[in-house]
Amino acid sequence: MTDLKFTADHEWARLEGDVVTVGITDYAQDQLGELVYVELPEAGIDVSAGQEIVVIESVKAAGDVKSPVTGTVIEVNQALSDEPEKVNEDPTGAGWFYRIRVSSAADLDSLMDESAYQDLVSSLD
Repeated sequence: MTDLKFTADHEWARLEGDVVTVGITDYAQDQLGELVYVELPEAGIDVSAGQEIVVIESVKAAGDVKSPVTGTVIEVNQALSDEPEKVNEDPTGAGWFYRIRVSSAADLDSLMDESAYQDLVSSLD
């Protein structure tokens, strides 16, 4: 088991104190193929859970990443501007998108644990 929580849209969230790190899952990056562009939010903006906040483009498709929680973006992964492939190489590690100071950790209660997410993914294949 991991300390990650998941959305049905294939985002992951890791809570550390009152800060949540957000990225996309291995399943999502695999479905998208090689990422060629990532547009990150600006640090300091307030976002709501479900708000589209990151734009990603791959060799197959373009899409949006929604914030799984409400809060204020405090940091973005600048390395992805030059190396979007980090998302493909290490989606739940070096390929994270942004960190957000959560308004309420209770937002994470509505997300899936790893077991529930794996059930969802296996139903899609």
